[in-house]
Amino acid sequence: MITALAGGVGAARFLQGLVKIVPEEEITVIVNTGDDIDLYGLHISPDLDIVMYTLAGIVDEEKGWGIRDDTFHCLDMLGRYGHETWFNIGDKDFATHIYRTHLLRNGLSLSEATKTLCQKLGLKVKILPMTDDKFETTIVTPDAAMHFQEYLVKRQAKDKVVNVLFEGGKEAKPAPEVVDSILNAKAVIICPSNPIVSIGAILFLNDIKKAIKETEARVAAVSPIVGGSPVKGPADKLMQGLGLDVSACAVASLYLDFLDVFIIDQADRTQKKQIENLGLHVVVTDTVMKSLEDKIRLAKVTLESVGVR
Repeated sequence: MITALAGGVGAARFLQGLVKIVPEEEITVIVNTGDDIDLYGLHISPDLDIVMYTLAGIVDEEKGWGIRDDTFHCLDMLGRYGHETWFNIGDKDFATHIYRTHLLRNGLSLSEATKTLCQKLGLKVKILPMTDDKFETTIVTPDAAMHFQEYLVKRQAKDKVVNVLFEGGKEAKPAPEVVDSILNAKAVIICPSNPIVSIGAILFLNDIKKAIKETEARVAAVSPIVGGSPVKGPADKLMQGLGLDVSACAVASLYLDFLDVFIIDQADRTQKKQIENLGLHVVVTDTVMKSLEDKIRLAKVTLESVGVR
């Protein structure tokens, strides 16, 4: 079994390649839920949805989120009723949130609701939320503290970041099967996701980080930083706000106490020796995924780096 830790768009694209070379039923994906938010009376799980939609082949590839060819009539009408509509949700996307919320209100856990949604979408990959408990990523700016989605979507990540908090993180427990999927894995892959609010949120759960340290599987990570910038998202502003360099090496240092292999882009090859000096095996390859062939090739390189062929 291959177990992957995932955030949103970058992880979903990597997983598109992975499912082409590993049978879906042999893959478990542990997904960040710190971005989850309640809006319009509905529970929204952005990263879970991006991963599900992508692997189901219905994602809007151009945007990287939402459902292809969706319409926005419901959101438009909510705007007429006076609701804020800064969080864009298409009509088909709304159906997912309505169904998930219905399941949760009828007593299912987020894990159980996610399993149901995956079954309805025809997925064989096991997709697990990192926790069923309340867990919320809060971005602290010089003027206010706000939910990560407000910072990212409503305010377009324009505010200076001075801290990142994980509300409920000390009390939250890993969802069922999460720890076992790490301990029993043939390999663990840290997808190219935001190291602060995606992978960082997952690792904030001590039992998950402990399992990654204890697993006998080799652990590889793909750097989300290429040439000093994130491929997508605000990782640079978050890293800078926490006093970190925006570099592949800085990401490697965040994962140092459990990582075996770090995969970096050709653009960062000059950092190879510096990262090796941290005690890691480093693989240099092309990590930018523009085509399905790119995704498959990167997945193969990653698996080979941990001895899985």
